[in-house]
Amino acid sequence: MPHPLLLPTLFRSALLTAGLLVAVNGATAQVRLPRLVSSGMVLQRDQPVRVWGWAKPAEAVTVSFLGNTYRATTGPDGQWRVTLPATKAGGPFTMSIKASNQLELTDILVGDVWLLSGQSNMETPMSRLRDKYPAVIAGAANPQIRQFEVPLTYAFQKPRADVTGGKWVAADPQTVLQFSGVGYFFAKEINAKYQVPVGLIKDAVGGSPAEAWLSAAALRQFPTYEQQGAKYKDSLLVASTKQRENAAVADWYKKLYQTDQGEAPGQPKWSAPGYDASAWATMNVPGYWAGQTPLGPVNGVVWFRKEVDVPAAMVGQPTRLELGTLVDADSTYINGQLVGTTGYQYPPRKYEVKPGVLKAGKNVVMVRLISNGGRGGFTMDKSYQLTAGGQTLDLRGPWQYKLGATMPPTPGTTTFQYQPGGLFNGMIAPVLPYAIKGVLWYQGESNTGRPQDYQALMTSLIADWRTHFQQPKLPFLYVQLANFMATKPEPGESGWAAVRDAQRRTLAVPHTGMAVITDAGEWNDIHPLDKQTPGHRLALAAQKVAYGDAKVVSSGPLYQEMQVTGNKATLSFGSLGGGLVARGGGPLKGFAVAGPDKKFVWAEARIEGKKVVVWSDKVPVPAVVRYAWADNPEGANLYNQEGLPASPFSTEPDAAAGATGRR
Repeated sequence: MPHPLLLPTLFRSALLTAGLLVAVNGATAQVRLPRLVSSGMVLQRDQPVRVWGWAKPAEAVTVSFLGNTYRATTGPDGQWRVTLPATKAGGPFTMSIKASNQLELTDILVGDVWLLSGQSNMETPMSRLRDKYPAVIAGAANPQIRQFEVPLTYAFQKPRADVTGGKWVAADPQTVLQFSGVGYFFAKEINAKYQVPVGLIKDAVGGSPAEAWLSAAALRQFPTYEQQGAKYKDSLLVASTKQRENAAVADWYKKLYQTDQGEAPGQPKWSAPGYDASAWATMNVPGYWAGQTPLGPVNGVVWFRKEVDVPAAMVGQPTRLELGTLVDADSTYINGQLVGTTGYQYPPRKYEVKPGVLKAGKNVVMVRLISNGGRGGFTMDKSYQLTAGGQTLDLRGPWQYKLGATMPPTPGTTTFQYQPGGLFNGMIAPVLPYAIKGVLWYQGESNTGRPQDYQALMTSLIADWRTHFQQPKLPFLYVQLANFMATKPEPGESGWAAVRDAQRRTLAVPHTGMAVITDAGEWNDIHPLDKQTPGHRLALAAQKVAYGDAKVVSSGPLYQEMQVTGNKATLSFGSLGGGLVARGGGPLKGFAVAGPDKKFVWAEARIEGKKVVVWSDKVPVPAVVRYAWADNPEGANLYNQEGLPASPFSTEPDAAAGATGRR
């Protein structure tokens, strides 16, 4: 045990090793670093790299790296910065920063750094994908792939100088579970192809709209969004709004629990294994009670119960209960014991059941399901099963149900992190001095209600970030929205299709690339599990846009122009690769055509060399052709020979302007 007088010194030494600020007293400010500049970091190769931090005003700072020393003196604001010259890939290296104190950073790699941003599909971690990619996760030990996760932070008054937390983490089978799924698959391909370290800065927020990621300067181009965000500069308004709204939500849940008959004091709990539910009605699972029962679209609590006969061979084995996804929040019991709870609709319910909960013979699965607003129930076409000892029991079919409490929809709240400018100030601004190779962006779902703005927003965002990163040719690669929601029998309007078309049109911005994934989504899940496909197609785009490989076929066919002769429209495409094909053989599908009246009907289409000819006997004079124009363009099958799908498109000059979107 060290002498007590030595403990402050030892503690200080430990903090310095980690590269954190140690405040000795008010008169001596020691050199400190932003959290990104820390042990384990990946620095960008082949371009000048900024290293920066803070110390007391007018303090001399030296940075030693790869045998060279770089000097700076802090300004009146205590900030300092040095620029390291371009360095080849390699490592691990060490770095020393010295002022009135000294910091030692270790295990530094030099490679390619990619900023990952957008909303939940970029954020989705590998842990959510472990059932789909068990071998990938098991083989993830690769210290050359690293991630820094930026915590959620928003700010409206001014840009923040540092992120609020995070550290550089190397990939292994355990840590990779927190990596962005899209980002990890991308990094895995780039590392394998170019044999350089890859650093990922995960800087994404679920549900965030594009305007939340714009700087104050960029927002001036969008007065409506600028005004929307400006009011939140009033910190007292933000605090009072949070307090009022949180109190209303807390009161809603308090009343919900007070009125829920299933948990009423003085009577048997409905979750109890011996509870008599013989009088309960039944409905089929999966499904929604609004369409199947006399309850209608009621909000509140509905209890569901199913008796399951469990063979003795399943007892005592590791057990998993899968309940697809539930709308909205659930508490789930087996034989009266709580086995899992989830607070919102999107996460898959995959509950590990402790030994001793299952028993041979009759078991009771009970779900207390809260509907916060809208249609509650069990999502269709998902897995509902109980698995143990290599056996699986199907839980689909009739379940008993009973209404526990009726409530109005949960009071609305202000999602502050979605307000214009907040995420740029809180999460992008602190990263801006850090040199990067490029940006990977997966976002757009939250803008499908306003598709007419999306191309302008993204064009502005790309220019804005390039200006702030001081990289005018910064590669910006993005994922087009996946197919989602139920298919429709006839052509129609779609906010999702309009955003996809805006994304396609944004390719007019130089040094951009797009991954089309209308064949990789899930109709019933806004978070499709296939994150390898977007990661791979982003890697193809990177090879061309960021790494200068002119030979790589990085995209499927992209619409260029239309010529009309008689009742036939002939379409030309770029990114043909080895040529146009109808995937799976047979006729082309997914094309619709309209005359000047803009009334769309399904069209015939065939490939003629490098072009596609489209027509319908119902449209004597084609004015507009659309392809894959739907929330879920199932069956659209125009590809190139390299297996990459054509982007959805409309031949209208500005298709998004007249679109009607919906969330």
